[in-house]
Amino acid sequence: MSYVDGFLLAVPKGKIEAYKEMARTGSEVWKDHGAIAYVECLADDVPYGEVTSFPRAVQATDDEIVVFSWIVYRSREERDEIMKKVMADPRLQGDPASWPFDGKRMIYGGFKPFIES
Repeated sequence: MSYVDGFLLAVPKGKIEAYKEMARTGSEVWKDHGAIAYVECLADDVPYGEVTSFPRAVQATDDEIVVFSWIVYRSREERDEIMKKVMADPRLQGDPASWPFDGKRMIYGGFKPFIES
């Protein structure tokens, strides 16, 4: 079975185009190093919940859009090897302070699928 890295973050509306450019580069880098899928999604129907929700999870403000992303690999082992290459890739080097979003509010993690159809 495959392995998936998932990401959830909030991007200021005025920085969406900068984020899209960053994501395009990320897609190229991950795919060049072996990821089998790379998906970036802008929130379209994600209401602010009373207890929990996507916007609450990343403390999104009214001037931010939630982004939900995932990367698919053939296995956890392959993901670990790909991640080493990705983190060393010069196309992704830079100061996190220059990112078009607040990395401190990004949620991410690795997941083992139990259904794939």
